[in-house]
Amino acid sequence: MSDASTKSVNFDTNMPKNLDQKLIRNVQSVIPKRRQQLLQWDGWGYKDSGFYTVAEKVYFSGDRYPISAKAPLVAFREWVRTNFGIEIVDDSTKSKMPTKFPDPIINEEFFEGIKKYRIDHSIHGEDRLFRCHGQTLADIHNLRNGKFTRIPDIVLWPVNHDEVVNIVKLANEANVILIPFGGGTNVTGAVTCPQDEYERCIVILDTSQMNRMLWLDKENLLACFESGIVGQDLERVLNKEGLTMGHEPDSYEFSTLGGWVATRASGMKKNVYGNIEDLVVRVKMVTSKGVLERNISAPRVSCGPDFNQIILGSEGTLGVVTEVMVKVRPLPPVKRYGSLVFPDLSSGIKCLREIAKRRCQPASIRLMDNEQFAFGQALKTEGGFFSHIGEKLKKFALTTIKGFDLEKLTVATLLFEGEKEDVDRQEKLIFEIAGRHGGFSAGATNGQKGYVLTFVIAYIRDLALDYGIVAESFETSVPWDKCEKLCYNVKAVVNEECIKRGIRFFLISCRVTQTYDAGACVYFYFGFRHNLKDDPVHTYEEIENKARGSISHHHGVGKIRAKWYKQSVSNLGVSLYKSAKIELDPKNVFANRNLLEPEDEVDFKQISAKL
Repeated sequence: MSDASTKSVNFDTNMPKNLDQKLIRNVQSVIPKRRQQLLQWDGWGYKDSGFYTVAEKVYFSGDRYPISAKAPLVAFREWVRTNFGIEIVDDSTKSKMPTKFPDPIINEEFFEGIKKYRIDHSIHGEDRLFRCHGQTLADIHNLRNGKFTRIPDIVLWPVNHDEVVNIVKLANEANVILIPFGGGTNVTGAVTCPQDEYERCIVILDTSQMNRMLWLDKENLLACFESGIVGQDLERVLNKEGLTMGHEPDSYEFSTLGGWVATRASGMKKNVYGNIEDLVVRVKMVTSKGVLERNISAPRVSCGPDFNQIILGSEGTLGVVTEVMVKVRPLPPVKRYGSLVFPDLSSGIKCLREIAKRRCQPASIRLMDNEQFAFGQALKTEGGFFSHIGEKLKKFALTTIKGFDLEKLTVATLLFEGEKEDVDRQEKLIFEIAGRHGGFSAGATNGQKGYVLTFVIAYIRDLALDYGIVAESFETSVPWDKCEKLCYNVKAVVNEECIKRGIRFFLISCRVTQTYDAGACVYFYFGFRHNLKDDPVHTYEEIENKARGSISHHHGVGKIRAKWYKQSVSNLGVSLYKSAKIELDPKNVFANRNLLEPEDEVDFKQISAKL
């Protein structure tokens, strides 16, 4: 835990005058400074959680998730055998964290400065390696194969806004690179160190110790947090006050509030609570030219361009987000799960479209295609969706009475939150709409299992890598009239590209995850068994580039998707962003190289010569 409580911090400029100072509190973070004590060094999530095999049976370890560690996943081995032609055996030897690391490039002027300000820091190899990457397929593959040649030189742990101000000031004076680092969950290469940067010292600014709730205004339903607070910690402290922010991305266990702001994140319950841009009231960001912050906290203001929008989605290229004021809501008295079964993907999409048109979406509604439905069943204990006698009767009704084809049906998971009367009314209406599209309820239990399964699926990729399978997800936004066509076309392109490359065993599935008036977000999950002699990551990226329809819905741009940034915002849009970059960061201290392709980057050497 940080020693922030012993430091002198002035919050008076942000705190409503009628609040008690005791509301400033530390939150016991789930992420320690030495992340390697708790988290996996070469994969996703906790060290005590993951898939493993004993006596030819697959289990999921630990008790953090609603999958019993004592019950085997009875259908999983057969699913892997069918889809990838691989026989899962008892655990093989796991990769170990390296013991030798690249020597750090130390800028002595900067190093002496952080010691003068007594800022917590490390040049230990493990601390640096743990923060040289995010969670892209390339990141994890390169880690496991020892291909990272450039890792950070120094890791810093500031404990408040004032320390960040001092760090940024020192960085500009000493000409070092600062890369803000939150939960490290990004899948765009956003926190990956520029691999060819050897002229300047690269410093990771780890915000994890900036994890306090600074104040809470229950009357106006506002709260202010430091940017490094992790999603589950933020919810825990609000829940104790009978409140919630309601922002729940798939990475909610590990990602941070500042990371959500920096990437324009979306959550699974956005239908009720909104995306991050709907929840943010005010943001404080430390730039090389000073602190950027709107001084008005009214519910809405008309005072020119909204500077919050410059900060949202800036991906650490303009400064460091330190404090965020957000909207909060009372905890819903009723939380209810549900599920719907449809005869095919087309019926499910049409149902979601009508629900969106009626604006009666529950907190979360997500439609999975048949491939993903089958995958979900393989991850269940006790035989899956149709395991019990009652469920076997449902199977009979599906296939015989309703004429559903088990190889075509799709399933939607539902989460309702609100007052009981409202939830009852909403549930009834949604089931009526589903019925008009050939769907019917499959029960609350299946809905709950399907919802929480999201947090477990992330661990699958690491198991797959152990068996020569590369897998990753990608997502996009699409108008309603093109949603179904996009799903089929992406699958067709992936199928065609795999056949071209002689890839025999692969899987491509999709899920409609967020819905809007004009369209939806669609996630695709793609994995294939590769020849170990090839470069599987490059092959994966080639195929994804062929299949991708547009830039991200909520993961951001980073380095991986920078190739699509210009066509998404236009040449003038790129020029406008570059102007903001030059104004806020004239020495290019925040040089993580996100958003822009190399040929579009600002020539800061030329600018520096004029300063």
